Amino acid sequence: MVQGDKTGDETLLDVVKLYLKKKYNKPGNVFLGLPHRLDRPTSGLVILAKTGKVLPRLNKLFQTRGEVKKTYWAVVDKRPPKFQDTLENYLLKNEAQNRSYVVDEKRKGAKFASLTYRHVASIDRYHLLEIELNTGRHHQIRVQLREIGLHIKGDLKYGFPRSNRDKGIHLHARKIELIHPVRKTPLVVVANPPDDVVWNEFLKMFKNQRFTPVSPV
Repeated sequence: MVQGDKTGDETLLDVVKLYLKKKYNKPGNVFLGLPHRLDRPTSGLVILAKTGKVLPRLNKLFQTRGEVKKTYWAVVDKRPPKFQDTLENYLLKNEAQNRSYVVDEKRKGAKFASLTYRHVASIDRYHLLEIELNTGRHHQIRVQLREIGLHIKGDLKYGFPRSNRDKGIHLHARKIELIHPVRKTPLVVVANPPDDVVWNEFLKMFKNQRFTPVSPV
């Protein structure tokens, strides 16, 4: 998980702080800011801020619609009804269940959610979608795909029948594009999905594609 909760489990912030402390031989506490998050079972990119100067600038970028472009990969159990489509719904988060639901737009607390998906490839039982988020809502991709009858591999919470061995799901934060908050130059960061039989089958289809290594801001 990215940051702490009641479980007390080790977090991504803990791991990266320790890494920075050792790498730069820093005395005392290490500063590390978190302008956005990923769901615990989701893999992929997280942008972190190493200084207090950068954090508010990153916060503003992530909170302003259109300033940060996020691309996800999702492995689902059915071929989507269209090769490409934009899904628009109103979502309501149930805090007690830690789930979100598609509801009528007039429902109190409902928030507009929009994403655009593209069918990229298929293998024997699974299909790879590339998804661009137009909004950032709780469990948005998982909920909106379920609404059109698609379930992400391993995602028991939203309708897939079996869990993955590592308890993760096949939803991956693939790419983030933004303007660097200090240098003011375009920054594109890409991360490969985890080493996994299904992900690896899809990656074979892109063996000639150049992958950009993850680099810190």
